[in-house]
Amino acid sequence: MRPAVTVCLVPQAARGPFVFHGGLEEGCAQAKAAGFGAVEVFAPGPEALADDHLRPVLERHGLQLAAVGTGAGWVVHKLSLVSADAAIRGRAREFIRGIIAAGAKFGSPAILGSMQGGASLEVEREQAMDWLGEAVAELSAYARSLGTFFLLEPLNRYETVMLRTVADAAELIARHGIAGCKVLADLFHMNIEEASIEGTLRQHGPLIGHVHWADSNRRAMGFGHTPTGPILQALKDIGYTGYCSAEVFPLPDGDEAARQTVRSLEG
Repeated sequence: MRPAVTVCLVPQAARGPFVFHGGLEEGCAQAKAAGFGAVEVFAPGPEALADDHLRPVLERHGLQLAAVGTGAGWVVHKLSLVSADAAIRGRAREFIRGIIAAGAKFGSPAILGSMQGGASLEVEREQAMDWLGEAVAELSAYARSLGTFFLLEPLNRYETVMLRTVADAAELIARHGIAGCKVLADLFHMNIEEASIEGTLRQHGPLIGHVHWADSNRRAMGFGHTPTGPILQALKDIGYTGYCSAEVFPLPDGDEAARQTVRSLEG
């Protein structure tokens, strides 16, 4: 398991659950100082992840790129893969393809979270799920063609009516025969929706491709009531070697949230 920390470059998400906000240079410097070897970047669009911009910063601080988020497609541009408007659905796919291509230059996956659809829909859920499955199949195939994979993140009942559990994501992948797609297990969402976090991780071990390491209150792990030990053991039991990335609120501040994340992963 490798620790990573989130760096948000999207001003509209200034109150979001990301450890470091502001510029890429500053966020990467803070990440390195806190003891991380990788960052997960939430960018406003593919242009912010351009190779000639991102690579020098990562190399300067000795960091890897753990993953890239697509949520700005919704937060900034109001794009959704399940919009009733076919043109919007098309632009949503193109936005995500751009993020996938940018991340793939670093061997890093793109994450689909909020663009899967929110707490209310413009169409029946069955139709939305069909559109989502088709989009995920296409985007996963594109990621595979670039030598990486795609990440599907279940959220929770307050944020979506679509994918809420790891089993929901696994079912979508199986129903559409999707290759090149894995599941992002976000412990904050899982704390709300899963009967057992560690049990779910064990049940779906081969599908787990990334972990958002967040406590029950979406603060750094150890600042809430989620038991760390059993989850670490479950990840070890399934042979998980990917990133555990802190997608958490910067409380009491970003530096302390980052340091607590490192401490919690030391077991």
